[in-house]
Amino acid sequence: MPAYVIADVEITDPRAYEGYKPLAIEAIKKYGGKVLARGGSVLSLEGTWKPGRVVVIEFEDAAAAHRWHSSEEYGVAKAIRQKASRSNVIVAE
Repeated sequence: MPAYVIADVEITDPRAYEGYKPLAIEAIKKYGGKVLARGGSVLSLEGTWKPGRVVVIEFEDAAAAHRWHSSEEYGVAKAIRQKASRSNVIVAE
């Protein structure tokens, strides 16, 4: 069953965050992920959630998403993202 990594990101250091993007994309591709949505406009349909930058990445399954998220390659990118933003990240099947 496909799994989706969904992130709500508030960028706090745009310059540093630029260094995250190419590293993240490379790691996503290596682990079979496909970016479905990244940073476009967001329209709230219900509730009070007001996300900043929304990212949705599709993986073959939850195990593949976990392998990517815990990989050495993504670890380098993740460290940059964590310093340059505040994020909430989930994986949903």
